[in-house]
Amino acid sequence: MNLLEIIKSALRGITSNKLRSALTLLGVLIGVGSVILLTGVGNGSKQAVADSISSLGTNTLTIRSSGGSGVQVRSQSLTMDVVDKLSDSENAPNIAEVVPQLSSSETVASSITSSTATIVGTTSNYFAVTNSTVALGTKFTDYDVKRDAKVVVIGATLAETLYSTTDVVGDSITIDSVVYTIDGVLAVKDSAGTSDPNNSVIMPISRMQQSISGYGSLSTIVIQATDSDSISSAQSEATSVLMEAFKVTDSSDLGFTITSQTDLLTTLSSTTSTLTAMLAAVASISLVVGGIGVTNIMLVTVTERTREIGIRKALGATRFAILGQFLIEATVLSLLGGLLGVAVAYALSFFTIFGVQPVILLSSVFLAVGVSVGIGVFFGSYPANRAAAMRPVDALRHD
Repeated sequence: MNLLEIIKSALRGITSNKLRSALTLLGVLIGVGSVILLTGVGNGSKQAVADSISSLGTNTLTIRSSGGSGVQVRSQSLTMDVVDKLSDSENAPNIAEVVPQLSSSETVASSITSSTATIVGTTSNYFAVTNSTVALGTKFTDYDVKRDAKVVVIGATLAETLYSTTDVVGDSITIDSVVYTIDGVLAVKDSAGTSDPNNSVIMPISRMQQSISGYGSLSTIVIQATDSDSISSAQSEATSVLMEAFKVTDSSDLGFTITSQTDLLTTLSSTTSTLTAMLAAVASISLVVGGIGVTNIMLVTVTERTREIGIRKALGATRFAILGQFLIEATVLSLLGGLLGVAVAYALSFFTIFGVQPVILLSSVFLAVGVSVGIGVFFGSYPANRAAAMRPVDALRHD
């Protein structure tokens, strides 16, 4: 009995009980499809984070107060004086722009409804440095900052919440009893963290200090290097300026942190990679369950076809032929289930899952299909060996 005849015999065995074979395929399909799709969700999340962070600019750095205790915290608070020192080109020639930011969460009301939003007080260069495009209307200007103008630019989500439309230029909102005119609406941005950048209000920092936050410490300072190649130089210059401003000599206890978008991307990529691995591990459980299903079905098949095995052995079928037939049956079932799982996962990847657009990697497809074939061989080997080890006399006596 040659290999071609063994394969044909195996295929006839599969098609002889279509319902049973279909259910076995379904188990493997679900396992393979789950692994590929959930891995795609993890990769999609990672890609979304990377795109969002990249949209903020690859040549920006963010300065935050790292905290401490007692007088040290007060002396190292970020203030507008620090902004002025960082803006001095003599102190920091590789720093092109410096953007102070004050952040707060406040209730924002329109003539229709109200909602909680993030309030950001900043300067007019905020929009260019953070790649925040104004889709409708205009951004506020340096003149608006100087005169404490009651003007704002709001996110698209907030506009929809307050007015059920983004066409709100010229309308007004109220924050803490102060009425502001909406000068512009930001273009939609992807989120890189827990807060929604589209549910925000951007206003002149002078107005925020006067009406909301007071004249205390800044939340953050964003600096932009002259180009992406001068990031390290800009960071070193910013560190030197801050150490001098805060009169800090111990580099191990600066009282502030300077992070780049690259640092943030590396951290978040590591987190999403771990999440992707966890999702794949969970999905792999269903793939193992599918493999157990293959074993179960093949054991049933061997039992049902015991007399057939005995007749074939009596007619001269070798142990290899019997072993090969049942092993090929198990492998073909797993392979077909794997290929169908790939097709289903690919079809579902066009839909948003958990708010993420899955990104299917070719490597995950090959890995999942390879594992499904391996499962067919591994879980099918025991039933196949059991069939091949039968004695013809015992097999023919089986009822």
